Amino acid sequence: MSKQKGNLSIHSENIFPIIKKWLYSDHDIFIRELISNGCDAITKLKRLHSLGEADLNGETDFQVKVVLDRTARTLKFIDNGIGMTDEEVKKYINQIAFSGAEDFLKNYKDKGDTDQIIGHFGLGFYSAFMVADVVEIHTRSYKQDAPAVKWRCDGGTEFEMEDGSRTERGTEITLHLGQDGETFLSEYTVKDTIEKYCSFMPYPLYFEVADKEPEKDKDGNIIITEPEALNDVSPLYLKQPNACTDEEYKDFYRKTFRDFKEPLFWIHLNMDYPFNLKGILYFPKLSTEFDTIEGRIKLYNSQVFVADNIKEVIPEFLLLLKGVIDCPDLPLNVSRSFLQNDGFVRKISDYITKKVADKLNSLFKENRAEFEKFWDDISPFVKYGLIKDNKFYEKIEGIVLYKTTGEQYVTAQEYLEKHTGKLEKQIYYVSDPIQQAQYIKLLKEHEVEAVVLDHSIDSAFISHIEMKKNDISFKRVDSDISELMKDADQGVDEETKNKEIEALTTIFKKALNKENCKLQLENLKSGDIAAMIILSEDSRRMQEMMQRYSLGGFNPGVMPSEEILVLNKKHPLIQYCLKHAGEASEVLNLVAQQIYDLAVLSHKPLEPEAMTSFIQRSNEIMKRMIQN
Repeated sequence: MSKQKGNLSIHSENIFPIIKKWLYSDHDIFIRELISNGCDAITKLKRLHSLGEADLNGETDFQVKVVLDRTARTLKFIDNGIGMTDEEVKKYINQIAFSGAEDFLKNYKDKGDTDQIIGHFGLGFYSAFMVADVVEIHTRSYKQDAPAVKWRCDGGTEFEMEDGSRTERGTEITLHLGQDGETFLSEYTVKDTIEKYCSFMPYPLYFEVADKEPEKDKDGNIIITEPEALNDVSPLYLKQPNACTDEEYKDFYRKTFRDFKEPLFWIHLNMDYPFNLKGILYFPKLSTEFDTIEGRIKLYNSQVFVADNIKEVIPEFLLLLKGVIDCPDLPLNVSRSFLQNDGFVRKISDYITKKVADKLNSLFKENRAEFEKFWDDISPFVKYGLIKDNKFYEKIEGIVLYKTTGEQYVTAQEYLEKHTGKLEKQIYYVSDPIQQAQYIKLLKEHEVEAVVLDHSIDSAFISHIEMKKNDISFKRVDSDISELMKDADQGVDEETKNKEIEALTTIFKKALNKENCKLQLENLKSGDIAAMIILSEDSRRMQEMMQRYSLGGFNPGVMPSEEILVLNKKHPLIQYCLKHAGEASEVLNLVAQQIYDLAVLSHKPLEPEAMTSFIQRSNEIMKRMIQN
């Protein structure tokens, strides 16, 4: 073939600026595209061989090699696949957006499975110009009599094409890296990018640095090592679940996510109809509440990495998990980076949600004890899912567990049944078991337990449950005084009781220097507690909501406090206050202030200034005790 020059047949005007700036969201994606093309070339060759149209002479060592030469500023992509004739180069390279993969699929669609062909759009090769000033192709077709071809283009609309010198079947693409490709002169960057996008490509991927000094032993002899592929050609998720061991699942998790904390459990997705989807989702063990933001689900298309955490495919609440999902049927746009808006995608999302719900139900029913061990770690995922996805709620709501202050795990139904006759469709909870220990003790004395709801998601979660189930309400232990805790105030008429409340209100107003001091006088069954602070559930939730708005940059104004100081008439300190009401006594003031601060401490932390006063006053009281 004589040397030829010509103009590229471009289907869109000014295609190169579009490719360089807008076609791909990440510039490093050219490595994925060129390696994918190499894998496609091998798949096509093997397919033709299976049809008797290509003779491999027993060859089985198929691979793609990437070679970096920092001195020459080149990056090469070499495969031993199908190769191209000069006519195929003219058709698939010179006519941009004419896909060889798409053409191959059309020609062989009636001759068996061709689903593993990765490319469909014909633009992948031209992603090389995002980083290269000049791109060369050296290729030789599998066809015996076809001469080798050399092709060269500097990123303009002109190319050069002539007979090549390649003697072996396959294709070598050489990128002469320009200023935009400076980053890819780094060995680490290239290797890391290959591992990022191509960890599960179907053929071995090798990487070498041509101008790197060979490693030598202490005697100066060159150490020759067997090259290791950077990828796993048969990832675990492609296997049948019953063929995988627990250790293999854990090992795959460690290698894929570089996380050496063992996952709690996993879900192996394996579906062939009505769409092809395989993958593994892992429920990771969380160290802190903030670990929940570190979830990562990698999406693949025919073993080619597409993106992390694509919400169209992965239900939002499951983005908190870690996992791998491979779906060759996903409708991607030309850059293979973003999903097209397709109802099919929603079906995939629904399927994943169903599989997760089925797995959780299976764990709950078949091994409740093991499920309870996992619960503290998985509850944020589950609760978030219940809030975000109604179908998930319908499948899972009945197995949601609540950890009690007695260290047991119960469902809402089990809690209500346990407290039949004591509580009416009401679930008491604590948000801080240590801070609210006094309230827990009072309930325990009457054989009532509370559940622990101390995660940031719990406030929204219980509101959602109450909305869904009108016959259940949640009350924090410091939101009310249960009738179980009270004794009837026998022998005291309403007028006397009002006078007592009025006298105590006067004492505490003066001592606390508060005009708006709300008091409630009760005969509590326990004589150990002088006073308690209660805040109605509705008021407290409103305050929490307003606080969240404020943290988000919106300040709706300060909500007035609805706190009530409940005084226990049985306690000697309250009796002392009633006995000395109307006296101008410094001791009475100290007692009232101390009663109030102790009640607040059981409800919430004291403000810094109040804590200072509390400590000083406590010291003063003890000093007076020893002086007397």
